[in-house]
Amino acid sequence: MSTFRSIVFSSVIAGFIVGLIVTAAQQFGTVPLILKAEVYEKAAEHKHEAAASPQVVLVHDAADHDHGAEAWEPKDGLERNLYTAGANILTAIGFALLLGGFFAVRSGATGEPISWHEGLMWGLAGFAVFTIAPGLGLPPELPGVPAAPLLSRQIWWITAVLATAAGLGLIVFRRSAPAAIAGVALIMLPHLIGAPELEHVETNVPSSLSHQFVVAVTLTSLVFWALLGSLTSTAFAYFDRPASA
Repeated sequence: MSTFRSIVFSSVIAGFIVGLIVTAAQQFGTVPLILKAEVYEKAAEHKHEAAASPQVVLVHDAADHDHGAEAWEPKDGLERNLYTAGANILTAIGFALLLGGFFAVRSGATGEPISWHEGLMWGLAGFAVFTIAPGLGLPPELPGVPAAPLLSRQIWWITAVLATAAGLGLIVFRRSAPAAIAGVALIMLPHLIGAPELEHVETNVPSSLSHQFVVAVTLTSLVFWALLGSLTSTAFAYFDRPASA
């Protein structure tokens, strides 16, 4: 029970701190790029609607608009930032619980407390599994950029994550030539199969904006995982001291 408490407490504290830090970083990195892309997206939608049904422009009035059918989304500004912060905190806590479970198993097997730099290594492994590997096939996309069907992308993303995690596990923990070869093969398998993508992509979102977004998301994710691994391991070592003693 004390180990479970250590996992929960350390995950909540680290997840809350990291979620807030990442939210602040996003305000200077990804959020401005998303807002720019949304301008292009809305302009393309209006242009498409006007080209598809020009006669509607001549006969409609304000009463014909049905805004209730539009999908709900938070308002720009404070409301949107609060929802973003909440999502980041919950995501960070969820991944911190996963890391905390690994730390508990590792600490129980070795009998030694987890250090912050070992936690950093686990965090970087999470960055490789959840960001680098799937991002090579399915890079982050801005609003207004067409993409392959969602289900096929989700299946490939999960496959890439599981294969990369299993491959790294074989390389790091088995420490033998056959295991290393099998691990590398697992990591490469999803990319040899290929991620789902559209044959023709038509968008008015500038490619330079998309490239900036990929870089911003990757750097933000690196900060997320590095801090999450370090802080979760530090907090877990602190709360797990009575149990270790």
